Amino acid sequence: MANPHGRPGAIRKTKKGPTIGTGGHGRKSLEGKGPTPKAEDRPYHKSHKSKQLAERSAAKRLAGRAAPGRAKAKPGEEYVTGRNAVVEALRAGIPAKALYVAIRIDVDDRVRESLKLATERGIPLMETGKPELDRLADGSVHQGMMLQIPPYEYADGLDLASETIAKWKKGHISQAPLFVALDGITDPRNLGAIIRSLSAFSGHGVLVPERRSVGVTASAWKTSAGAAVRVPVARVGNLNSTLKSFKDMGIFVLGLDGDGDVSLPEITLGVEPVCLVVGSEGKGLSRLVRENCDQIVSIPIDSAMESLNASMAVGISLYEISRQRAAEAR
Repeated sequence: MANPHGRPGAIRKTKKGPTIGTGGHGRKSLEGKGPTPKAEDRPYHKSHKSKQLAERSAAKRLAGRAAPGRAKAKPGEEYVTGRNAVVEALRAGIPAKALYVAIRIDVDDRVRESLKLATERGIPLMETGKPELDRLADGSVHQGMMLQIPPYEYADGLDLASETIAKWKKGHISQAPLFVALDGITDPRNLGAIIRSLSAFSGHGVLVPERRSVGVTASAWKTSAGAAVRVPVARVGNLNSTLKSFKDMGIFVLGLDGDGDVSLPEITLGVEPVCLVVGSEGKGLSRLVRENCDQIVSIPIDSAMESLNASMAVGISLYEISRQRAAEAR
């Protein structure tokens, strides 16, 4: 039977007579609709509704963080979290803006002492729900207590040096200016320990670079055991330029390094105005900082020990400088 449409097609015989196929035009109707969508992507499925509810809840939480009336961490502010850490921070006299306490907290001796110390210092007490404490803690274990630390107010490095030199020359302070500069140190506990050592040996300030360096955080405050109240920390834009300015002011720059030119007990500049520079335990002093030092000083240690922790090296060096100054005074 000839095809009336002028195109050959399959001829199928039926009870009503022979019929002509479509020639492939109906092939798409035989194809499947593709893989079955995930349950959460099918509008009629309950998983799709659950996904939409979760997305709306997440959006509300993000919006709620900026909602007025809720506690919110501002840039530069940090929190000391946990009962032991909070009570130790309050004992050390660390500056604080508020003490957050969970509603219906299980009271123990640490909580009682923290509340007592905060009340005596006039620190506001904020009774807060656990979900809000969890948000502020950002994953840290808070045990129902958090202490809000205000942003640290850094001194100006050059102003600090010039003021200290002026006081020394006028006899307002008996010790020659003594500073410590940090080169590439990022651990806040090292900074806190260095501040504490500098306070113990009557030092006058710590210098930290603005970039790739540690700052005065809650951890540094805690490690300093309150010494950060007495020893100013200055943040400088360029450590090398600052060291050059220190030298122009008459301050000798001594770099601490394992392969130094002078052994610590043999230094003769300890009685003069001094700025000790310490690098990280791994990399040590950077090349430009080494070039700006008047002397590179090493601490004699057992050959089995490769290096000392930065804060430990500073503490030993400060002791030797203090010993030399005491001998000079006699």
